[in-house]
Amino acid sequence: MTHSVTTIFTKGMAFISHINNHAVAMDTTSDEGGTDSAPSPKRMMLAALAGCTGMDVVSILKKQRVTFSDFTIDIDATIADEHPKIYTRVKISYKIKISPADKSKMEKAIQLSQEKYCSVSAMFRAFATLDTEIIYS
Repeated sequence: MTHSVTTIFTKGMAFISHINNHAVAMDTTSDEGGTDSAPSPKRMMLAALAGCTGMDVVSILKKQRVTFSDFTIDIDATIADEHPKIYTRVKISYKIKISPADKSKMEKAIQLSQEKYCSVSAMFRAFATLDTEIIYS
C-alpha cells in the first residue's frame, strides 16, 4: 500500500495539498516569508500526531464501552536550535472527563495507542522523545 499527496504552490510561501478528496492549505508566518494564511507544515505534523493517537484512544474506549466527554489533546514540542530544527521532545497532554472507575481503561488506551497502534507516534519516536500525561477533569 502507498499513500499519495499532490501539493501545489499558490503564492508567497503558501501551498495547497490535495489528500484524497480534501484540500489542505499550508503557509508560514511573516517572520519566515509567509502571510500566516494557514498552518505551517511542521505544526501540521503535531496535528497529525494528535489526530492519530486521539482516534486510537476513542476507538479503544468505545470498544471498552467507556463513557467520556470533553476530550482534547494538547501537544507542546521543543525545537532544536540548529537546522534542520527538528522536534526533539514532544509532550502529549490528554485532557478528558471520565468516571474515576474508568481511569485505568484510559491509561491502557493511551498505552496501546503509543506502543502499538499510532503510526504517527512511531514515526515521531525516530527523531524525538515522546512524553504523555493525562489530565482528568
